[in-house]
Amino acid sequence: MSIVAPPLLAQDETTTEAIDSTISEGVEGLVDLLPIPTEFAWLVENLINPGLTILLILFIAGILSRLAKRAIRRGVGRMKEPETTRGGRRRARKDGEETQEGLRRAQRADALGDVATSLAGVVIWSIALIMALGQINVELAPLIAGAGIVGVAVGFGAQDLVKDFLSGVFMLIEDQYGVGDIIDVGEAAGIVEGITLRSTRLRSIDGTLWHVPNGEIRRVGNMTQEYSRALLDIGIAYGADIDAATDIIERVAVDLSTEPDWGQLFLDAPAVLGVERLGADSVDIRLLVKTHATKQFEVARELRRRIKYAFDAADIEIPFAQRTVWLRTEAPVALGGSDAPPFAMPIPDEAAKVQAVEASRRKGPGVDHAVEAALPDQPADADGAEQR
Repeated sequence: MSIVAPPLLAQDETTTEAIDSTISEGVEGLVDLLPIPTEFAWLVENLINPGLTILLILFIAGILSRLAKRAIRRGVGRMKEPETTRGGRRRARKDGEETQEGLRRAQRADALGDVATSLAGVVIWSIALIMALGQINVELAPLIAGAGIVGVAVGFGAQDLVKDFLSGVFMLIEDQYGVGDIIDVGEAAGIVEGITLRSTRLRSIDGTLWHVPNGEIRRVGNMTQEYSRALLDIGIAYGADIDAATDIIERVAVDLSTEPDWGQLFLDAPAVLGVERLGADSVDIRLLVKTHATKQFEVARELRRRIKYAFDAADIEIPFAQRTVWLRTEAPVALGGSDAPPFAMPIPDEAAKVQAVEASRRKGPGVDHAVEAALPDQPADADGAEQR
C-alpha cells in the first residue's frame, strides 16, 4: 500500500515511509492469518486493512500523548518544589516568604505545564492525522497548502493574541513578577492577583482591578521581588542642627529595628545616607531601610510617626513654607533694637537625644504614661490650664 508524502514533509519522508510500512505489514500479516473468503478480498484490502491501520495509529498516538502528559506533570511537580542549593539543601526562608515563593513557583509551573501539554498534543495528533489520511490515499499537498493560507490569514487577524501569548510565556520563564508582587506597568500599578498567558490582573490601592494584556506591557517595575527598600527623605528647617537631626533619625531607626515585632521585617541595619537635597524650605536627610518584600510601606509609616515624636521632643523644627521679605523705607527701621541677640535654633545635647528616642516610642492612638514625662510641655489655654 502506497502513501502519498506531502511536499512540506519531504525531510521526514524516509521515517514516515518506514513507520507506515511496518504498521501496514503487521496489519496485513494479521489479516492473512484470518480465514477470509475470496469474495471479501476487495473489502479487506480497501476498508478493513486501512481501518485497522488507522486505529493502530490512533492508539499509538493516544499512548504517546498520555506519556507526554505524565512526563510534563512530573516536570511541573519538580518546579513546584522549594528551591535548593548546589549541595541539595533547602534554602532557609521564613514561613511567609516561603508561602509567597511557593505560590509564585506553583503559578509559573502550572502555566508553563499547560503550554507544554498543549504543544505536545498538537504535534502528536497532527502527525497521527497526516499518517491516517495517508492510509486512505488522500492528497495532502492541497490540504496542507490550504491550511497554510488559512493560517496566514488567521495570523494576521490574531497578531495581538499571539503577541500576548508569547509575551506571557517569556514573562513566566524569566520570572519577571508573580502573584502577590507589587508592580508598575506604566498606566496601572498595584498588587498582582492573577497571571495567565493572555493577561495580568492588578489590584490598585483604591480597589480598582486592572486587566492588562501581556503584549501591551513594555516595561515592568517590580517593587517586591526578593526584597524591598523603604526610602525616606526627612525634611528639617534650615535653622535646625543637621548633625543632631541625623543622629536622632539614625537612633530612632536602629531602635525600631531592635524591637521584636518590627525587627523581623528588617533585612539590614538602617542607613542614614546624609543630606539629599537643599530645598526651598527644608534640608532633606535621606534614610534607607532594607526590608522583606512588601513590608517597606508599613516600616516607612512607623518610622515617620516615631521621627515626628522624636523631633518634637528634641525641639527640632519640621520645615514649613518660608519666605524672605525685604522692607524698604525712607528712614532706617530697627527690628528688635541693635542689642537684640541673633535668632538661633536650640541644639539638643546627649540627654535630649536620649529623651527624643524614648519619646519616639510613644504609642499610636494613645499616650504611654511611661514616656509622657519625656514629651515637651503642652501649651496652656486662655485660663492657664494645660491642654492634654
